[in-house]
Parts: sequence; C-alpha cells; structure tokens
Amino acid sequence: MDSLKGLNDKHRRFVEDRDWQKHQSPKNLVIALMGEVGEVAEHFQWLTPEESWNLEDDKKHAVGEELADVLIYLTSIAAELDIDIIAAAHEKCEANARKYPAEQFKGNNKRPHERKD
Repeated sequence: MDSLKGLNDKHRRFVEDRDWQKHQSPKNLVIALMGEVGEVAEHFQWLTPEESWNLEDDKKHAVGEELADVLIYLTSIAAELDIDIIAAAHEKCEANARKYPAEQFKGNNKRPHERKD
C-alpha cells in the first residue's frame, strides 16, 4: 500500500469504521492539519540548524509520526475536494521552474523576494 490512493482508502475505512465522516469537512481537516504542522514544529523549536539536521533516533521517529498525521490530513483534504494532489504538485513544480529560472538564481544567496532585477 505505497500509493496516496491506498493511504486515502485505508484512512477512509478507519473514519467510516468509527462513524466520523461528519467531521471530515475540508474546513475541519484544514484546522486539524494546521495543528499537526504545529506539532512537527514543536520538535524543532529552539534547535540550531545543525541540531535540526541531526535528530536522535527517538526524536526522528516522533517527527515521523507527526509528519504521517500531516500527510493523512493533507491527502484527506485533497480527496474531499477531488483534487489530484500529485498532479497539482507537478504543476506547481513546473510553475516554480518558470518563475525562478535556475540560471537567474543558482549561486545567488539572496532569497527570491530580496532580488531587485
């Protein structure tokens, strides 16, 4: 079960088995997603950049659990709204490649909003 569709099907069965469908509105799912993103952020709060790259195994496992929640909520929102999230992500990558051409940004330490071309 290594596809987003498989993940969505598994989560949908989980929800249906508990009669939680009434709670699965896009609005509720977005709010739940925001909470889970906050839980991911908690693991990194106050760490130096170097520490954030070198998490201990138990911390990395805990971050993985929170990221799983984020993924489940994110894909659930997409499913409820009938959005192909993989296609949308590919389209966004292509749009970003056009908006930020490598030849203009590679080797430049400025962030895109700091550039004054």
